[in-house]
Formats: sequence, C-alpha cells, structure tokens
Amino acid sequence: MFLPESHWAAQCAAPRSGTDPNTGQPYPDVAGSILAENNWLRSWTNDLYLWYSEAPDLDPAGYATTAAYFPLLKTSGTDSQGQAKDKFHFTYSTSVFEALASSGVHVGYGTQFVVVQGAPPRKILVAYTEPGSPAAMAPASLARGAEVLSVDGVDAVNANTQSEVDIINAGLAPANVGESHTFSFLDQGATSARTVALQAVNVTDVPVQDVKILPNSTIGYMLFNAHLAPSEAALISAVSTLKAGGITDLILDIRYNGGGYLDIASELAYMIAGAGPTAGQTFELQQFNSKHPSTNPVTGSAITPTPFHTTSQGFSTAAGQPLPTLNLPQVFVLTTGATCSASEAVMNGLAGVGVQVIQIGSTTCGKPYGFYPQDNCGTTYFSVEFRGVNAQGFGDYPDGFTPGVSVGASFPGCQVTDDFKHLLGDPQESLLYVAEAKAMGSAACVIPPAGVAPPGSVSSRSIAIRSPLREMRLQRRDSGPPR
Repeated sequence: MFLPESHWAAQCAAPRSGTDPNTGQPYPDVAGSILAENNWLRSWTNDLYLWYSEAPDLDPAGYATTAAYFPLLKTSGTDSQGQAKDKFHFTYSTSVFEALASSGVHVGYGTQFVVVQGAPPRKILVAYTEPGSPAAMAPASLARGAEVLSVDGVDAVNANTQSEVDIINAGLAPANVGESHTFSFLDQGATSARTVALQAVNVTDVPVQDVKILPNSTIGYMLFNAHLAPSEAALISAVSTLKAGGITDLILDIRYNGGGYLDIASELAYMIAGAGPTAGQTFELQQFNSKHPSTNPVTGSAITPTPFHTTSQGFSTAAGQPLPTLNLPQVFVLTTGATCSASEAVMNGLAGVGVQVIQIGSTTCGKPYGFYPQDNCGTTYFSVEFRGVNAQGFGDYPDGFTPGVSVGASFPGCQVTDDFKHLLGDPQESLLYVAEAKAMGSAACVIPPAGVAPPGSVSSRSIAIRSPLREMRLQRRDSGPPR
C-alpha cells in the first residue's frame, strides 16, 4: 500500500528555513527524516513514473540517503536495440536547477566538450565556447576543434583505470565555482600542445548565436544551443532579423542543443511554420502512465495538447506578445547525438503538421519523454512522467531520428560527420555545406569539402559533456514563472 506522496511531502531530515527566492513564499519544509523523504519518493514514483509497474518496490527503510534510494526507482528494461529504456533519471540541487532553467547560469568554463571517441584512444574536442567566458577569452582562447590531451596530468587519450577516468571527468565537468584544473590542448592545425589552466565560474549561456543570411543567398542560419528561459527573447530577435532579411529557407543548427522548455520549442516551431499549418493544431500531446489516461496528474487539469504558441510565454520577454513568423514550408536541421529532447520535439512537432524537416548530420539522442521537475526538501527530482506525440500521434523515437534512412524514425536528408576543422556557421563546415546545397536545390547529398568525412560515413554518436539538466523536455505547472 502506498500513501499519497502528499502525505510525506516536505518532511525533511534537514528542513530549509526562510523564503524561496523563486516564488517569494516560505519553504514548506518541516522537521522529518530520511525515511519520510524515501517514503515520498516511493509514493511519488508509484503514482507518476511512466513505467511505474516496472520500477522495483524497495523498502524505503533500507536506504540511509535519498541519493542511494532514488536511482533504484526506475525500470531496468531495454528497448528494441538493447539500450536502457530509461536513460534520463537524475537529481539536482533545487537552487542549481532554478539558476540554470530561469537564467541559463551554470558552473563551468564556458566551453562545450564533445566526446567523439569514448574508449581509448579517446578523442575529446571543444565544440564551441560561450562568448566572454574564461574558455573563450585570453589566455585560454579556446576554439572549436581543440583536442583535450590531458587533464590534471592524466592522459585523456589513453587512460584506462577508473581513478584516472574520474580525474578526467572531474576536470571536464567541474562541480563548484572556483575549481581549477590544468589541461593540455592541441589546437586545430597546431603541431604542438599547450597548457591551459581553467577556473570554473558561473557561466551564463548565450543560447542563440551567429544569426545571419548566408552569402549570395536568401538562406538564413542560426545556431541554437538550449531551450532555456533566455532563449525566448533571443529566438524572437533572431527570427525578426531573418524575416526582415527576406529569407526563403532556414538552416537551424541544433547539433548541440540538449533541450529545455517544451513551451519554447513550441514557440520556435510556430515562428518557423507560421499560422497556416499550425492553426488549431497540436504541437505535442502528453501521454502519462495508465493510471492517468485523461487527467494530468501534476496539474490536476484535463490532459490537453501543448499548442503551437502564437504569443510569447513570458520566459524572458513580456508574455502575450505576437510572435514573428517565417512561414516556411520546410526547414533544414543540423543534428548530432547531442541533439536531444525539446530539440527533437521541434522536429517532430513540425513534421506532425506537414512542414518538411530535412535532417543533415547524424542520429539524435532519442528522448521522446519528459517530466515536471519536482522539488522535495531542497532536491529537485527528474523522473520520466510522460511521452510526447505530435499532431499525427507519433512519438516513437527512443533511439533518435536518423537522416535519410528508410527504417526506424527518420527524416529525409543526409548523414554527414560533424566537422571540427571549421567554425560553426562557416559555409565550408560539412553539415552547413551539405544543408546549403540542399536548400539551393541539390537532389543528392553533395560531398563536403576535402578533408571532411563524406555523407554516409557516420560510425558513432558524439556525446556532449554536460549536466543532465541540459538534456531535458521540461513542462511548467502553470503559466507563471518557470520552475
């Protein structure tokens, strides 16, 4: 028997005091225990987890911490390809989550590392840097394509003991502001390595970059890296700029976009397609577990689809403002294995209303699932609560979208290897080069510039080194401030 999660909520071993800065309300915490917190997790999982019937029923009294208990409360099942069914089960400090989701602030150096080859000999590269961050500025001056050779004296290419791997991971993904780590980098085109010391700071993402019209064309391009709150205003500005430029096609570079707010994905999809195909249509419909076929168990309201939002939702600009539209019948998307969640929802949502999505790159991460982040006692829990389907009822892509294939979840397009020899937005960069040729009318997948692997040569998915918070499909409980 499971008492309702509300019976155990906010009974905390270490209750918070004072006021929640995000809501302005006092914290609900009262004195409790780890057992009460574990009981809450057990009841909450049994009620809301998408695969609740596959989660083991473990005695909450047998675990001394929630950190030991929560990771076990998920399915151990696998999908048709033998991969774990649930790859998105994690926690974060509530204050850390709210800082990232509401303002794009996170601890780091301002560089996105990507693992191209995970086993020795590893290949770890810089994908991009955030403007004005320690990684981008002198003396580090890191740029796309720089290879990580060592971290704090450990050989990042060949190390194979767990202790060595732990040191590498700690350096690539610092946990606290002020942490310092020493790297050896081989810059793109260089013949000798250089040593760079990086100190972690609070980095503010610049989610939309390099908005432009490609030379001698009417093809627009923008790099979009995260569906976080600041991206709402940035996307509106970018679309307004491209609209004023009279573009006839758009290349949307989401190769490293791990997701974020579904409402922002809906806004972007509407701005691309316009009112014609989206009027009255579903962007994404949530499907919860069998206990909740018609009522949203989190909000208590009837399950209704997320529409294509025609006005701003108030994340980083005034709510209710009409959104600019490009009114495009097709869109070219650049993807890799680091394209995830809300980014995949943009692709799937547009396809659901007949907008042609042409995919250039490699298979996306495969996350048709989402959750409502839930705080309890200062920890925010992320446990899969729903799957999302488009206007045609499709949402079966747990292994991602693959360009130009005839089986599985796919879109027309070209398989092209990510090109670290050119900067993002450079017309000679392989994914952009192929996409531009397609937009210019090429029926075939053209061969990228010399020195870059040709179409069809993709052998594996690159992995972005980032927090799980940056690979998410988040829903808000109401239309108020994002949580």
